[in-house]
Amino acid sequence: MSSAAPARLPFAFARDNQVILDGARIIAGPGATSLGLREAQRRAPPGPLHFEQETVAGFEAALTRSYQSGQGAGDGEDLTFDLEDGTTGSTRGRDLLDEAEDAPVIQLVNSLLKRAVSSGASDLHVEPYEGGLRARMRVDGFLQTVMDRSDVPVKRVVSRLKVMAGLDIAETRLPQDGRIPLSLGGRGIDTRVSSLPGNYGERIVLRILDRSSGLMPLSELGLSAAQQTLLERLSALPNGIILATGPTGSGKTTTLYSLLKLANRDERNIVTVEDPIEYDLPGISQSQINAEIGMTFAAGLRATLRQDPDVILVGEIRDGETASTAAQAALTGHLVFSSLHANGSIGAVVRLRDLGLDNFLIAATLRGVIAQRLLRRLCPDCKSPHAPTASEARHFENHGLPLPLEIFDATGCEACGNSGYSGRIGIFEMIEVGEALREAIDRGAAESEMKSLALSSDETLVGQGLTQVTAGETSVSETLRVVGDVA
Repeated sequence: MSSAAPARLPFAFARDNQVILDGARIIAGPGATSLGLREAQRRAPPGPLHFEQETVAGFEAALTRSYQSGQGAGDGEDLTFDLEDGTTGSTRGRDLLDEAEDAPVIQLVNSLLKRAVSSGASDLHVEPYEGGLRARMRVDGFLQTVMDRSDVPVKRVVSRLKVMAGLDIAETRLPQDGRIPLSLGGRGIDTRVSSLPGNYGERIVLRILDRSSGLMPLSELGLSAAQQTLLERLSALPNGIILATGPTGSGKTTTLYSLLKLANRDERNIVTVEDPIEYDLPGISQSQINAEIGMTFAAGLRATLRQDPDVILVGEIRDGETASTAAQAALTGHLVFSSLHANGSIGAVVRLRDLGLDNFLIAATLRGVIAQRLLRRLCPDCKSPHAPTASEARHFENHGLPLPLEIFDATGCEACGNSGYSGRIGIFEMIEVGEALREAIDRGAAESEMKSLALSSDETLVGQGLTQVTAGETSVSETLRVVGDVA
């Protein structure tokens, strides 16, 4: 039989009355109320109590530690998500850990959202189908089923999510987009909501953005010392275009924001045009795209040029107009950061050609490209070593890398949910456009020629992935799954 959960106060009560009950400990903030102290003593277990007085900052930190652990409520205590209260002008919405006195449908939605946020999921899928309703969340790039039930009122669950996102619940024939600002134990969470009509009802996908996670320093992105030095050099340039490439969810935005932090100095005016604004950056002017009213990336970029910027971040170059405007901005003395969908660093040059940019314009403005992917990191508790097989050894030989004596494979244990992996690590393929590459771009050289000029085999994405295999961070199968192997 499992041990009882430690005595707790409901999150909202603890926050509002400045009192935390953590088993036999009572932690009081400077604004602790007598009501809160009495209730804490009433709920406390028998025996001596330990009383602690905290400052405002200390109490907030204790509140976050106590309730974000996922133990802020017992199994029988309901947890509530809700949208911010726009009618009162309050900037803080109801917290996910506030007690619920709502209908079962709302409680079901709340528990799904809380589970996704607590698991560090990047997306939550709510999918009606013939047999009922399925919910899946994407963790470390893989979808996991968290609910599959036939007894759920599908339309009411979908309507609840649409109400929270400010969507039109009467419109079920057209796709819609919205957002739900939430918090979990005082931690700011933003979700982007997309609805899509289907055979058995509307499918809802939520992209979860954890605003409180903050921006990672370069050392934590998985960059080598040489790559960090290159990024620092690129961010200090006075003009030109620096691109981050990769598929959706590969961490391009995180890398661009880290570059912005490097470039952010008092004497520089930095303006961004984004969709969506994923993190609030102090001291930087950020603008949100709204295509419905004509605020496209191209229009936003043209507008920022009239704001006397030194550095501009354009969320994504999607079309020829945005690419052309970005190139003109670089020519007129601005440093432009942006993302682009391409398979690799040299692939970005080919993609810019496809978008209609002339070779001489690409050569004159492009300063550097960062191609990146995210690999699942092997679980440290259960990864198992073995000597490389002949087929595994061939990958190292193809890329001119020394063959390690042992490499690791995923096994699976309770700590990693039997997946064999825990967390992710970035791999990066970076080029700085020097004289030789600039001349090759200007004369329209083929991708293979430009690649041989700019990258050695160990600097490619595959080479970087195999380097992480040698370091014991990931497996050969995971590297091949994400980046393939082109010798």
